[in-house]
Amino acid sequence: MVTLAFAATLAHAGAEAVGNLWLAWTLDPALLVSLALIIGAYFYALGPLRRRWGVTEPVDRARVAWFIAGWLTLVIALISPLDHLGDEYLFSAHMIQHMLIAIVAPPLLLLGIPAWMIAPLFRRDTVRRVARWVAYPVVAFGVFQADIWLWHAPALYDLTLENDTVHIFEHLTFFLFGLLYWLPVMSPTPAIPRMSKGFAILYLFVGCQPMVALGALITFAAQPLYQPYVEAPRVWGLSPLADQQLGGLIMWLPSNIPYLIALSALFFQWVAERDWAERAAAGEFAETAEIAPLEK
Repeated sequence: MVTLAFAATLAHAGAEAVGNLWLAWTLDPALLVSLALIIGAYFYALGPLRRRWGVTEPVDRARVAWFIAGWLTLVIALISPLDHLGDEYLFSAHMIQHMLIAIVAPPLLLLGIPAWMIAPLFRRDTVRRVARWVAYPVVAFGVFQADIWLWHAPALYDLTLENDTVHIFEHLTFFLFGLLYWLPVMSPTPAIPRMSKGFAILYLFVGCQPMVALGALITFAAQPLYQPYVEAPRVWGLSPLADQQLGGLIMWLPSNIPYLIALSALFFQWVAERDWAERAAAGEFAETAEIAPLEK
């Protein structure tokens, strides 16, 4: 939905502005190497490393597809013209970028990682204990939400646009704490147990609320909060306040879509499991098992 809206906005821009924008790819060597290492390490683990470790579990193509989708989400967020547009012109474009880095990419990557791939990381008891404490739902929730709110404080947000090192650190925390937030729900390893589906549904529902509150505060602010966007060249007729209101709405509504999708999937799984348990308790499956041999 957000991508379509962004594409529609581009379609209405002047030909010269669009041409210049599509040439503004972020080809920072360190960033390109980092993204290449992520996908390279993943496929190296699936191939040579998997054979070396003697893993007999077949490669799950669905998992691979999830991981590639998460990696491509990072590529779009960090390398495409969206990065330049958010840094230099529009707060709303920057909010789309943050959503992709912190909310969309992490769960997709986690869905693509098989348990055996990261099992060596948790061989030590100390590592497992620390990982379970850090990924404890209250801790993961609090760290992620605090990070989002902290970086959107006007003084700190302005600093990220003025200092590349701070900006990189901001994006890194968004990504890492995003992974941490989703771990209690979709951990790929038994070393960090997943929550029950009922608690996961509640966790994701509550997780939407801080983003809604922050988005509302930004949307209804009486004046622009972030000075670099006040001074930035105007594009597509958006005033600084209108751009900020659009960015707040993106944080308020579309940013919660990944939570709602995961929440809905868990809810239907939870209902199906409850239904199966109730039918089993009523002896429905036992009766079927007794009848089946007689039919033969």
